[in-house]
Amino acid sequence: MNIEKIREILDQYRVIAVVGLSDTLGRPSHRVAAYLKKHGYQIIPVNPFVDKVLGEKSYKSLLDIPVDIQKTIGIVDVFRKSEDVPPIVAQAIELRVQLGRPCVVWMQKGIINLDATNIAQQAGLRVIMDRCIMEDHLQLCRDS
Repeated sequence: MNIEKIREILDQYRVIAVVGLSDTLGRPSHRVAAYLKKHGYQIIPVNPFVDKVLGEKSYKSLLDIPVDIQKTIGIVDVFRKSEDVPPIVAQAIELRVQLGRPCVVWMQKGIINLDATNIAQQAGLRVIMDRCIMEDHLQLCRDS
């Protein structure tokens, strides 16, 4: 996906469910989510092993997020192993079918799952794979 399409996505969707968000300072997921929050994005942590991250309630899965919040999700940002992506995509598709949301599945740098990507795209989700949302945002800020 080219940087202009990424700009459109980051401009359009301001609520990001971060799957695998760690509460440990210095972890990539924590650093990226903190950056996004600082730059005006609403972060919804999804991690069954933590109660709160960055001052936000954490949920066990995308489907455990209350419906009124689910309706606002634009991006599902995935910080999980590549082999863990299919059930996350399945949940994103379920939310897409039920609520018309989310719209984008974003697999962070190093996360590649072509089967999950194909399934997500067939269900009408946009997919970004093997890219860091923070790095792309930083590049767009520099280019502005």
